[in-house]
Amino acid sequence: MATKIRLQRHGHKNYAFYPIVIADSRAPRDGKFIERIGSYNPNTNPATISLNFERALYWINNGAIPTDTVRTILSREGVMLMKHLQRGVKKGAFSAEEAQKRFDAWKQAKDSKINAIKVGLADAKRSAAKARLEEETAKNAAKAEAVAKKKAELAAAAAAKAAEEAAPEAEAAETPAE
Repeated sequence: MATKIRLQRHGHKNYAFYPIVIADSRAPRDGKFIERIGSYNPNTNPATISLNFERALYWINNGAIPTDTVRTILSREGVMLMKHLQRGVKKGAFSAEEAQKRFDAWKQAKDSKINAIKVGLADAKRSAAKARLEEETAKNAAKAEAVAKKKAELAAAAAAKAAEEAAPEAEAAETPAE
């Protein structure tokens, strides 16, 4: 029986998530499977991957063939690197402790890169919000200035009109009736 490591599609339209499963190559995509070893959710930023590392490594070592997308996911999680390191241990190129040390160093570097990306995204979001707030404050100040100017013009016009109305009455009161 040829086994494949592949994705099953779940979710609804425009919001799919994918369990990572071990299945017979003849089974339908969303059909019967042997074991579920993780999940992949591309809807988050960055994409969320949960994977049972030991079981994935077990199946890879026993000949399960991953699809292209799953191979990328397994490479990103380090399963393919660990398989490569285990092959080096079998050939006698280095010891198992050295292989584990190399894998841990790789994993730590990868985690630091991902954390840097997450921090960068959070900083960009924060700076964009700050820029929007400053822009809105400037627009509000300009609007307030325009409203104050218009109110001053209306008040001046009302004062001028009142002065105009008061001027004929004052002239009428000053001129004696003859």
